Amino acid sequence: MSLPANPRWAFARYRAIDHRLPVASRGYPPFSLKIKDLSEVFHRYDGFILDAFGVLNIGEGAIPGAVARIAQMRAAGKRLVVLTNGASKTRAEALATYHRWGFDFAEDEVISSRDLAASAMTGHGGVWAAIAPDGSQFNDLPGDVRPLDARLLDEADGFLFLGSQGWTEVRQAELIAALRARPRPVICANPDIVAPREQGFTWEPGHYAHDLPVPVDFHGKPFGPALQAALDRLGLPARKVAMVGDTLHTDILGGRAAGCFTVLIAGHGFFAGTDPQPYIAASGITPDFIAETT
Repeated sequence: MSLPANPRWAFARYRAIDHRLPVASRGYPPFSLKIKDLSEVFHRYDGFILDAFGVLNIGEGAIPGAVARIAQMRAAGKRLVVLTNGASKTRAEALATYHRWGFDFAEDEVISSRDLAASAMTGHGGVWAAIAPDGSQFNDLPGDVRPLDARLLDEADGFLFLGSQGWTEVRQAELIAALRARPRPVICANPDIVAPREQGFTWEPGHYAHDLPVPVDFHGKPFGPALQAALDRLGLPARKVAMVGDTLHTDILGGRAAGCFTVLIAGHGFFAGTDPQPYIAASGITPDFIAETT
């Protein structure tokens, strides 16, 4: 499938499925306050839920200053948890990547949508066909999970969408046909529609999963259980927590729906090089703060 050329295309896709997304539990602020970086709101919140892509890293490297900002956050006595929709890597692989970039996150400070999907699979049984990059490992997942192939299109008892690298229009059509012929459960462990990369946007599992002809069980932002898992990990009420992310329909909507305050990082990720205000006005999803960088 062709890739979205810019935020306008990606935003249009989010708008097309926003009727399936959560509703904010309380109204949005009338406008967003502009800040330079997260250090300007340390005094306001006791805990922070941090998106990864666009907040901590872009592609395969940390955002300049992000490692130091986490150190400042710890020095200020703030609790933090990373809540990422990245589902292709195992917990051990993801944690090793953060450490390689210089972050000091402990294992219990990282929650991925893969973890949440794994919990949802417990007790299901049967053979699950995983849509994931070549060479992916599934030993951290419960039950019998195998890479999707032509035979499993017909024989699998369920499908687990972890990553869209290598997923094509032809393979999507084959999956749709297989599900029409025999409906089976589908769990999508990455609800993101797009991901901003160094060279532009890529379509992510959420983009494909919303077009499937069966109900899909989504795990990750903006859906409530993902945010609740992060709040439980922090041990704080939502009113004392800020959700920090780069995307309106996942991070900001998800945070507000959970009752948190929100900070949009506009200088990296989804809105890099783009004024977010027209998108905020069009969607009505208004962050409490807009920061240029983490």
